[in-house]
Amino acid sequence: MRVNRVLVAGSIMVFAITATVLLGGSAAARSKRALPQSSPSWARAGNLERHATGKVSFALVLPWRHAGELQRFDNAVADPSTSQYGHYLSPSAFRARFAPTSGDVKTTMRWLRTHGFRVTGSSKSGILVNASGTVRKAERAFSTQLNVYRHNGEDLRAPAEQVSLPAGLASTASGVIGLDQTMAHPAAPPPPAFVNAPPCSQNWGEKIAYSKPTAYGQTQPYATCGYKPAQLRGAYGLTRPAVSKDDGSGEKVAILDAFAAPTMNADVQEYSKRHGLHPAKFSQKVFHGCQVGCDIGDQQGWYGEETLDVEAVHTMAPGAHIKYIGAADPGPGLDNALAYAVDHRIAPIATNSYGFAGEDIPRGLIQLEQQIFKQAISEGIGLYFSSGDNGDEQATLGHTSADFPASSPDVTAVGGTTLGVGPSNNYRFEVGWGTMITGQAGNTWSPQPPGDFLYGSGGGTSRLFGEPGYQRKVVPARLARRYGGVGRVVPDISMDGDPNSGMLVGETQTFPDGSVKYGEYRIGGTSLSSPLFAGYMAVADQRAGFHHGFVNPTLYGLSDSNAIRDVRPSPTQIAVVRNDFNNGVDKSSGVSTTLRSADLDGTLKTTAGYDDVTGLGTPGASRLLKALGK
Repeated sequence: MRVNRVLVAGSIMVFAITATVLLGGSAAARSKRALPQSSPSWARAGNLERHATGKVSFALVLPWRHAGELQRFDNAVADPSTSQYGHYLSPSAFRARFAPTSGDVKTTMRWLRTHGFRVTGSSKSGILVNASGTVRKAERAFSTQLNVYRHNGEDLRAPAEQVSLPAGLASTASGVIGLDQTMAHPAAPPPPAFVNAPPCSQNWGEKIAYSKPTAYGQTQPYATCGYKPAQLRGAYGLTRPAVSKDDGSGEKVAILDAFAAPTMNADVQEYSKRHGLHPAKFSQKVFHGCQVGCDIGDQQGWYGEETLDVEAVHTMAPGAHIKYIGAADPGPGLDNALAYAVDHRIAPIATNSYGFAGEDIPRGLIQLEQQIFKQAISEGIGLYFSSGDNGDEQATLGHTSADFPASSPDVTAVGGTTLGVGPSNNYRFEVGWGTMITGQAGNTWSPQPPGDFLYGSGGGTSRLFGEPGYQRKVVPARLARRYGGVGRVVPDISMDGDPNSGMLVGETQTFPDGSVKYGEYRIGGTSLSSPLFAGYMAVADQRAGFHHGFVNPTLYGLSDSNAIRDVRPSPTQIAVVRNDFNNGVDKSSGVSTTLRSADLDGTLKTTAGYDDVTGLGTPGASRLLKALGK
């Protein structure tokens, strides 16, 4: 389950981006500059509710200095073939070389105060200067009108037309974020409950659905109940049970999501007791001041995500210290939280289970995040993003698209597989995650299998980013040239993601009778894949005594070795039968039975070698750990 980011009005719009997204630009003074696409598509007359009033909090964005030098440094520090490989900058050294000058930050603050805004602080690197003021002052300052529009069932504030940066900021700031609605965010109760409906298999194929219709010429097995830590560690070649040399001890992994489940720490400790893991080393920093997606339902929608992320990392690296960063909201808050995590180098590994559906988002937002990604590379921070759960996005958007931020060439995009684990926690098989679904109608399936597309590993060719050097000679030309030119292709690597072969997680939930208690259930998505791989990389860092940072150049350099297991189509169609309670918790409202067919991911296809469902493949058990230890 990957949570999609909320795209809010007023996201930064800065310089035009080339196919390779080169950062920076002249800092010379210029006249008032319109920021293209800073008014969202839904901010139109048909959705207009009223003119906005009240106050608004926002941030001005300052660009890095010496952008070309930063790009060259990042290329060298992440490339194992160079003498600069692994010689990362400390956050203070990065700021000294590339951050906006203190003079530029002070000039920006002075301008804000002169125009009646209250400056509330700045990021440590100086890239973000935060301020607040009335809507009227913001409208005058940025030459726009802020209205309230009805969108997706919510009233959201947004600019009615393009935002402009005034001439007084032209020599320092490059954009503005946060001109969107701020809402109260009350403490939310634990989320509604979910319970797996029986029967289900403890390992792949343990229980066969003899009483159900056949499919593909044979009786199919029941879906798994959710793999436990020993099963996932065993399948991916980690010691069973975890020992100190193989558990991520001494390493730190950051997890970034919006909000913070109130029972996250208690849940992972209970989960650890039940499944033979070390007690989790867990700490968190949670930001407040929600601006978008703030109601209880939105917050609860993230709680299961956060629980999954924490328990997946802990499963693979039970000795690692998990540093949870909770953003104030799923809009600008995520960018502020990510900037904080990188500015303070909270951990050398950070997993992010969120993203946009597709790449049709403001170019300025991409520009800001690219700046943060490049800072992370220079500091030796590996950023891992789930590649998406909607396959090629055709069903969601009406056209094919990779998802951002996973499509950035400066992060590691983690895709999903369907994983088969045997009775001795042994690896049996993996195929690409792409699920089609059909329901039981008497003694048959209707429609005929495989049925309709349900979900699958995100991937595909970027329309925004050119092919990075590490993908050349590895990614097939038919993928890189899919839209003309030569594009970045997603994902880079994969791990288990199919909810039908997903992970068993434990979470405090609210049940229909009003009781609040801990329960366990199966969950998946590339937001399982990403934290699993982040935990795996914590073990790799531990074994190597070295922080691999941005690992893509290293992974692609291993593409011809057995360190990475090539995921290929199965010679026979893989499918499972799955039961689900109609009310989510018990059989009182009935049970629905479906057939879920695997490795059917729309236009994305699993093939020999690199493919746009699983990327390079999956960790080749302990062989990848050994290869990364060199």
